[in-house]
Amino acid sequence: MIFTISSQLYEEVQARLIEAIGARSYYSGALSWESEGVACRLVVSCFVYRRRETMPEGSFDAIYDLVPVWWEFHTADEQGEQLNDFSFSELRARLR
Repeated sequence: MIFTISSQLYEEVQARLIEAIGARSYYSGALSWESEGVACRLVVSCFVYRRRETMPEGSFDAIYDLVPVWWEFHTADEQGEQLNDFSFSELRARLR
């Protein structure tokens, strides 16, 4: 059985990854957490591309794209590791 990655989980992955990236232009690391009763682990090395965003409050460099060099997304429950349908392309599309 394949674990389906929900929209909420994609949003959580995106938020955690953006926080971990910070101001870097290249990120390599692993993030682990539990969500929806499943242990999740993202291992990723990626280039970070930004663009200048201007708002009434000021300007900042927002992440526009992540180009992966390598990534793995693991999900596990009480029965062990579960295959999943995570797509890094889907994660990238949500940034834009």
